[in-house]
Amino acid sequence: MNLILLGPPGAGKGTQAAMIVDKYQIPHISTGDIFRKNISEGTALGIKAKEYMDRGELVPNSLVIEIATDRLGEDDCKDGFLLDGFPRTVEQAVALDAYLRETDRKIDYVLDIDVDKELLVERIIGRRVCADCGASFHVTNMPPKEEGVCDRCQGQLKQRNDDNAETANNRIEVYNKQTKPLLDYYDKLGNIVHLDGSKNLNDLFKEIVEVLE
Repeated sequence: MNLILLGPPGAGKGTQAAMIVDKYQIPHISTGDIFRKNISEGTALGIKAKEYMDRGELVPNSLVIEIATDRLGEDDCKDGFLLDGFPRTVEQAVALDAYLRETDRKIDYVLDIDVDKELLVERIIGRRVCADCGASFHVTNMPPKEEGVCDRCQGQLKQRNDDNAETANNRIEVYNKQTKPLLDYYDKLGNIVHLDGSKNLNDLFKEIVEVLE
């Protein structure tokens, strides 16, 4: 099963992605995670990507396409994958489709999680991420059992530098301008499913399972 998860920053893609990959045992491919790993290791790619991410801007298509398709060529993706954060532009989607055709694969479903802007900003500002394992929590919607401590690995929870109101609004605006055209692209292909991201996390996941099965 080859899936794409779409939605603006704060839509809850990370939480839904974790639940999907756990149920269906397919790799979760997040370009954001890949870039953050490069940033933490101080690679040339990471340094360049950080300049864009700190401004709430998208990393250029050429860098994203290269790193994503390289990842899809690894052995664990042969029986399926979940793409999260890629593609973000029509140009990336066209490049992805071309790559998949070369390897006799296709996207089965595109899951689009839609949430109002006001709720998105609220979610982003309240998000906390584990510095060790990357698990996500929220101060009100999904708080950890112990404040500031990750339930999964006991690591320290931190607010990302770009999880503030100004950058959140900029990221949402960037998404609306550059990524929403993807909805029309996949609507024409007929493999997209639109989901209400304001729902309870578990209710939303049940709806996703109904679509996939």
